[in-house]
Amino acid sequence: MELRHLQHFVAVAEDQHFTRAAERLMVSQSGLSASIRALERELRAPLFVRTTRRVTLTEAGRALLTEAERILAQVRAAHDAVAAVQGVLRGTLSLGTEQCIAGVHVAPLLAEFRRRHPDVEIRLRQAGSGALAEDVAAGRLDLAFAVTTRADTEQLRSLPLTREPMTVVCHPSHPLAGGGPVTPHELGGEAFVDFHPDWGPRRTTDAAFAAARVQRTVTLEVNDVHSLLDLVEEGLGIAVVPRHFAHKRPALPALPLKADTETPYETVAMLPPPEATSPAARAFMSLLDTEVLAVETVGSSARISG
Repeated sequence: MELRHLQHFVAVAEDQHFTRAAERLMVSQSGLSASIRALERELRAPLFVRTTRRVTLTEAGRALLTEAERILAQVRAAHDAVAAVQGVLRGTLSLGTEQCIAGVHVAPLLAEFRRRHPDVEIRLRQAGSGALAEDVAAGRLDLAFAVTTRADTEQLRSLPLTREPMTVVCHPSHPLAGGGPVTPHELGGEAFVDFHPDWGPRRTTDAAFAAARVQRTVTLEVNDVHSLLDLVEEGLGIAVVPRHFAHKRPALPALPLKADTETPYETVAMLPPPEATSPAARAFMSLLDTEVLAVETVGSSARISG
């Protein structure tokens, strides 16, 4: 099995089309088809179901895709590691993140990383925590900033960043406004605005209500923080969000969520195992450690001086 066969296979799987994959790889379509046939002969299994419009993965193809992506990611990491030993950090940093993740400021970190390592191409993907965890485990992302979704595995490890409580936000005229902490049982009959189920805040809220055995109705689903707060501001529902989200709209009343079982919003950096972590990802995490230390130092100085 040759690496180029795996590269060709992954490209076809991503594009679901031989012509488009061939154009992206800058190879002939006949050569690409021959490469896939050679891989299928070696594995003794069809990898794609071919139609006139597109190709889809077979069960064997889906199984191979996970391993092929991981192998290719390790090969890239090996190339980058050799370059790093030679004093040159290059290659690609593929980073994933949820919106407004707590404990890290992505944009200034990326800007500083680019300043220090101009030969590294930066790619950024924004998605829900579940999808980000799968992408890191499969080698499609070098690292991701997300909300805890599952225990560590052989392909995925999580480094804690921060924890914070969940907060209920509502319209100023809502009966809850001006009150104290509320429990899931007190919110059972409310209409909720929330994120899509893959997002970290939604997962955290769902877990809190499930632990309390309270059903809730999400009438409006969005995929960005400001749209959620806009809908709450118009009185179309209440929302349960991480505490720092509420700071974006000081005019909205914010009440602590008091759950029977502690379900904090915990953000983490998701990475592959140490041996599979790319030099670019290690450099980025080192930069993150520097930023966190600086923030903690400033905070300590402020507390001392105050």
